[in-house]
Amino acid sequence: MKPIPHYIIADNQDITRMGVIALLKELPAAVIQEASGYRELLELLRLHPCSVVVIDYSLFDFHSLPQLLNIKSGAAGSSWLLLTDEPEEQFLRRLLLADSTISVVTKQDSLDEIRQALQLVSAGSTYRCAYAESVMKEGVPAKRVADPLTPSEKNILREIALGKTTKEIAIEKNLSFHTVNAHRRNIYRKLGVNSLSEVTHYALQAGLADLMEYYI
Repeated sequence: MKPIPHYIIADNQDITRMGVIALLKELPAAVIQEASGYRELLELLRLHPCSVVVIDYSLFDFHSLPQLLNIKSGAAGSSWLLLTDEPEEQFLRRLLLADSTISVVTKQDSLDEIRQALQLVSAGSTYRCAYAESVMKEGVPAKRVADPLTPSEKNILREIALGKTTKEIAIEKNLSFHTVNAHRRNIYRKLGVNSLSEVTHYALQAGLADLMEYYI
């Protein structure tokens, strides 16, 4: 007898959660549960490791992308659909390079597209919306030399691109918070950037960071 499909909704936006539940109820014999936080998600996946997880990373209480990937890898039989507002390109590229089985659809996509994504993921297939496909096709631009930075700044830049905080870098590198913060300010000033995404983009272009090594 074919098992009844199990769905876990991990989205703390009420209107979206209600909409997903309505769409899933169109599918035959679906068991639907909701997770309000990652601990509850862990427990539900422990009980139902082959679930379909519909998640909005930005509205959930994950601390980092690796945490999401670790939870998913711990439930190897699960299928995940990222349903979110249009995500930042660098985040999405990191996610899909780390795990190409994750499906993606945005809340800006049409109802029919979201319905199709749910149906395909439920059937064991992977779905990528047009935005996700375009992000992955663009790839990472060609490398350029990071001449403006000192060796120490390049080292700190690599850690920043990994998503680590100033405090985390200071502890791992056995440096003072003030020293790391000074390096961070100098990096932003020398590169003429104002955001973490711009810094990460530069690190990738310069060959100072490799997305794949973070998830080996």
